[in-house]
Amino acid sequence: GICSLVDRGVYPDCCTIEAGQAGLGDCFDWFVNNCVPAAYREEAQNRGMSIHALLREKAWSLRPGESRLLALDWFNGNRSVLDDSELSGLIVGLTLRTKPEEIYRTLLEATAFGTKMIIDNLEKSRVTISGLKVAGGIAHKNPMLMQIYADVLNREIRLCQSTQAGALGSAIYGAVAAGVYPDMHTAAAAMGAPVVKIYTPNPENHRAYEKLYADYVQLHDYFGKGGNNVMKRLLGKA
Repeated sequence: GICSLVDRGVYPDCCTIEAGQAGLGDCFDWFVNNCVPAAYREEAQNRGMSIHALLREKAWSLRPGESRLLALDWFNGNRSVLDDSELSGLIVGLTLRTKPEEIYRTLLEATAFGTKMIIDNLEKSRVTISGLKVAGGIAHKNPMLMQIYADVLNREIRLCQSTQAGALGSAIYGAVAAGVYPDMHTAAAAMGAPVVKIYTPNPENHRAYEKLYADYVQLHDYFGKGGNNVMKRLLGKA
């Protein structure tokens, strides 16, 4: 259920486990670029804000589960834990009353459920998760998403200062290679991005998300583990 495992891939005395999600931010962009009505775009333009910011504002007032929607975050396939690029996205519960901000929030929640699935899989395999740190553009631009992650995972989410974590990591390696620092541990301690914000889980929200996550797991296993191969049949793959 992981993408790869690399011995000494980051630190000389550690093993790196890779278990990412396929197209997380692209899923949000797909919805914004293809499924938001003109009236929302006009409102965002008139208020001088991005369409993402407008949708976040509208979605922030919704309680977990209020929209009665649930989604599978496989719009670019599933990278972990199913490792199947032929799976596709799914939204359950749409009605004629469903609003764009409800779908937007549901997609955010689906990616959080996908992250929880990965963490649960690691812990079942006796990998200890001692803490969660996030970095990068989405983490800084979307505080609602980070709070949803904290609530779904029931863990503190520690936001690091860097918006370009990959570039910073490369710079740390370069500093060691150039002899500026004697080893990776020393370089990381000196150059690593500090934590600038901590998102704390809301117990009430977590209880609501636990119920939704149980349904997410059922959909995940039904469509992802052979219970119903309709996604692959639509692609002509089954």
